[in-house]
Amino acid sequence: MSWESSIKEFKYYLRIERSLADNTIQSYLRDINKLADYCNQLKIDEKNVKVNDIRNFINHLNTDQISARSQARIISGIKAFYKYLILEDYIKDDPTLLIENPKIGLKLPEVLSVNEIEIIISSIDLSKKHGQRNKAIIETLYSCGLRVTELINLKISNINFKEEYIKVIGKGNKERLTPIGSNALKYIQIYVNEVRIHQKINKGHEDIVFLNNRGSKLSRVMIFTLIKNTLEKCGIKKKVSPHTFRHSFATHLIEGGADLRAVQEMLGHESITTTEIYTHLDKDYLRSNIMQFHPRS
Repeated sequence: MSWESSIKEFKYYLRIERSLADNTIQSYLRDINKLADYCNQLKIDEKNVKVNDIRNFINHLNTDQISARSQARIISGIKAFYKYLILEDYIKDDPTLLIENPKIGLKLPEVLSVNEIEIIISSIDLSKKHGQRNKAIIETLYSCGLRVTELINLKISNINFKEEYIKVIGKGNKERLTPIGSNALKYIQIYVNEVRIHQKINKGHEDIVFLNNRGSKLSRVMIFTLIKNTLEKCGIKKKVSPHTFRHSFATHLIEGGADLRAVQEMLGHESITTTEIYTHLDKDYLRSNIMQFHPRS
C-alpha cells in the first residue's frame, strides 16, 4: 500500500461505515495529507511511521505557526487514521498513542446581540433582486440555529408551515426536528410563493428552498459572501460568519432560560458537553452587564 491508497480507503471508511458528512471527511483528508506530504519527503510510508516521526511533524507545524486549535484538529485526524489502519490489521502498533493534543483552552464563539440581529435583518433591501431570499435566509439561520450545509440543503417538503417546525438533515445524515419562528416562516413563504415560483429550476433542485440565479441550490461560499456583504452595509465590526447566527441562536435561548437539553436537541449536538459552551457565554454576558451597570463594579 501507499499513502495515497491508504487515504483513499480511509475516505471510504469515513463515508460508508461512519456515515460522516462530506465536509467532515474533506477536513480529515486535508489534515492527513499534511502528514503524508511531510513523510513522503522523508521517504517514510504510512505503515512505518513512528512516534518520533509524528512528534517531528508536530514540531514542523509549530515552525509554520499553525495555531494550537488547528494542531489539535490535525492530530485528532491523524489519530483517527491510525485507529483505522489498526482496525484493518494494516499495522500492529499505533504511533499516535503517546501523542497528546496541545492545550487550547476554552474559546468562546463570537455572538451577536438581539439588537445587532435586528439591525442586520432590517438592513436587507427587499426591492433588490435577491432581497426576499436573503432576508428569509438570515431569518432562518437565526430562527433555527442551522449549520450552513443544513441551510443550503433545506427542502420545502421538510417544512411544516402549520405546526411551525422543520426537519433538518444534520451531520452524519442524522435527522432532527427544530421549531422555526413565525417571522422566518413568513419570509420563506413570501420568497417561495412570490419570487422562487417565477424561476426556472434545474432538475433535482425542485424541492430545495433557497436557489441561485441558475435555479440550483446555493453554495456554502455564497452564504458566507451574503453575510459579509450584509455586515459591511450595517457597519457592524464583529467577525461574523453564518455560524455566528447559530451561536447567537443558542446563546439567546440560554440567556432566556431555555433548558440545556432542549438546546442540545435543537442544535443537533451529539454530546451535551458541546452545548455547555453556551452556559459559559451566558456567564460572560451576565458578568459584562454587572460590570457595565452595577454601581460598585
